[in-house]
This record gives sequence, structure tokens and C-alpha cells, in this order.
Amino acid sequence: MISISEVLETNKMIEQENFDVRTITMGISLLDSADPDVDRMIGKISSKIERCAGDLVRIGDEISAELGIPVVNKRISVTPISLIGGQLRSEADFVRIAEALDTCAANTGVNFIGGFSALVAKGMTPADEMLIRSIPAALSRTERVCSSVNVGSTRQGINMDAVRLMGQVIRETAENTADRDGLGCAKLVVFCNAPDDNPFMAGAFHGVTEPDVVINVGVSGPGVVKAALEECRDADFEELCEMIKRTAFKITRVGQLVAEEAAARLQVPFGIVDLSLAPTPAIGDSVAGILEEIGVEKAGAPGTTAALAMLNDQVKKGGLMASHYVGGLSGAFIPVSEDQGMIEAVEEGALTLEKLEAMTCVCSVGLDMIAIPGDTPAATISGIIADEMALGMINQKTTAVRLIPAIGKTVGDSVEFGGLLGHAPVMPVNRFGCERFVSRGGRIPAPVHSFRN
Repeated sequence: MISISEVLETNKMIEQENFDVRTITMGISLLDSADPDVDRMIGKISSKIERCAGDLVRIGDEISAELGIPVVNKRISVTPISLIGGQLRSEADFVRIAEALDTCAANTGVNFIGGFSALVAKGMTPADEMLIRSIPAALSRTERVCSSVNVGSTRQGINMDAVRLMGQVIRETAENTADRDGLGCAKLVVFCNAPDDNPFMAGAFHGVTEPDVVINVGVSGPGVVKAALEECRDADFEELCEMIKRTAFKITRVGQLVAEEAAARLQVPFGIVDLSLAPTPAIGDSVAGILEEIGVEKAGAPGTTAALAMLNDQVKKGGLMASHYVGGLSGAFIPVSEDQGMIEAVEEGALTLEKLEAMTCVCSVGLDMIAIPGDTPAATISGIIADEMALGMINQKTTAVRLIPAIGKTVGDSVEFGGLLGHAPVMPVNRFGCERFVSRGGRIPAPVHSFRN
């Protein structure tokens, strides 16, 4: 039985501490939609998505109203489109698929649809390369489509040809959406060790090992964790860790309840709960605020990486105790534009790109929602991607890059997106180049500890 104190505690989390179910994401396999004729393929894709997800938004809203738990987003993820587009003949065909996905998202009412993606850690097929080269056009012509490219893994190494190409794609995407401060780049993620069941955008796609249709839920509560830590400001690390674990447990239990209810009503399997401390621009909903509550003066100060490592680990431990299946990217996110505390730390000079890179060794994702000067060369962007992919490959973890070249802007300026994407100050980038490094081509081999058979 749930006690009255637990009910009151959950109400407080929602009303005062910005707790929410960030997303109910329906994963849909499109493997049965492949077709050499692009018009027939679009018909199959549209029919299946709208049949499976037609009630997703309505049921998500019903659950939110009945349980009194905010469900902020309803989203769809699909099979990486390059896998079903092997018989398409041009980049224009892939852009048409992206536009069809955007129409499906609008027709079903979801916030975003992810899966305009390619998995190229070891090499690129012609379809992979066509999809990747079509990304700038696809993201500039759509509103709700999100794209991701996995260019490395611990088992396969890093595809440096893909890394070099992604530097060019990110620059071109920024140029194509310069009138919107490079918004297209906010919907594009480059991964190492991308998970198959991530419900969070922009990196969500439906992995080939997943069921035909599945429900994954992402919950978030940085404000809840910060409020809990405020009650034990003079505690030692053991007590601090216990408080984080207990709070993560409570948050995840709510996510499990919503996930099971959504799966039952939609009559599809329940996949995973992703417990990720995903911040928003709202005051008090900040991962940087948690780190400062733990004891660093400002995010980026000495001690920040250690505090983040502890936070990430305890969040995972608490979540694992609370749900049958915890997956996705569970842990702490550190996107700059979406976290008011991170924004302030950058503006005050406490947080640099190099410190953020160090922090990604111990957080759940990587260099996320970072605005860089608009004149940053494509090769430099590729070099930053390569560095981050190396951290993921060697440390056997998911890492990612979501950079936004701010065309026409420089350090001291900012980009504005609004909503959950927030705004970001343009951060300086190392002025020394790496053109010769990223132009070598080929593949960085997998590390020795990847050989486990």
C-alpha cells in the first residue's frame, strides 16, 4: 500500500521541484517498410507509424490527468532509416523520407520523431552515406525530425571517414538553418556506443534487436535531487550517496508506473525506464545546481568531475533498484543550453569546453547543446567529435556530440531556441587546427580490451 506521506511527497516533487515524466516514446520497427520504390516506401512507413502511434498522445494525456503526473513529451523513434533505405537511389529520396516522417509526427501529434539515423562505426554503405549527406537538407525542411549517426563503438573502433563527414554535415546544417540560430544542429547527435532503447531526443532510434513496437519512458528530476540534498548539507559522502540513491529510486518508481500503464493501454510491450537527470532552463531544474549543492562553488570548479561521477553512479544505483528494466542513457545529462546553471557557469568563465569534455568521461552522454563560433572549420568540429568518440570507445560508455556552430556569431554572443532547448552562450574553441589528423581517413581500431570472446 502507498502511504499518505508518499502521496504528499510525490505531490511536492511535482508542484515544487519540477519533477516530470519527460517523455513517453513509442519505438516502431520499420524493417517491414523497405521498398525499392520511394513512393511505396513512404506509404508503408506512414501507414505503420500512424496505425501504431495514433493514440499515443491521447493516452499519454489521459495518464497524466488521471495520475496527476506531468508527461511533458510524447515521441516516436523508428528503425534507423539507412537500414531500410538500402534500395533508394539518391539523397533526394532520403529527404523525401524525412519529410514523410515529419508529416507522420504532425498527424499523430507527437513532439519529435527520431530515427533519421545511420550506424556506421565500422564502415558506410552507399545508403548510409546518402542519408548522412542528406541530413542538412532534411533537418532544414522538417520541424519534428531528429537525426543521429553512430560513428564508433568499443567493439568496432572509430570510423574516421564518418567523423570527417559529420564535421562537414554539422557545418552545412548550421548554415542551412542559420536564420534559426542553427536549430537543425540541435536535432542532430553524433554517437559512440549508441543504445538501441534511448527514449530521449535527439538521439532516439529503434534498434533492430527491439520488438516490433515498444514503449520506453524517460523520467527526469534534477530539482527533486537538489531539494533532497539541501536537507543534508552537512552530511558526509556516505549519507549524501544514500540520499541520492533513495531519491532516484522514488523518481524511477513513478516512471515505471507510467510506463506500465501506457504499455497496457496501447497494448504494446513495456521496454525500459530511462532515469536521466535531464535539466530544463527552468530555475531550480539544473544539474549544475546539484553539483553546486554538493559543494563546488560553480560548475566547472575543481571537484566538479568527482561530484558528477558520484551523482551519476548513485542515480544509476537507485534506478536499478526501482524498475524491472532500466536502460537508455540513465544518469546525469550536462547540456549547456538546457541548464540555467551551466549557462551561468559558462558566462562567468567557470566552465570551458575542455572541462566539459573531462566531465563527459563520467556523465551519461557527452558534449551536448554547445554553441561554438560560426567560423569554426569543419575539420575542427570533426576533431572535437573524434576526441569525444575516443572517450566513449576506451571507457566502454555512450558518448555523444551535439554542437551548434552559430553562423555569423562569435564568443560573447548567444543562440536562442526557446522551450526545452533554451539558449546558449557561444563558447570559445581551441584555435589550433587538426586538418591533417582528420583527413587521414580509415578507421581507428578498437581498443585491446574490446576482445572478449
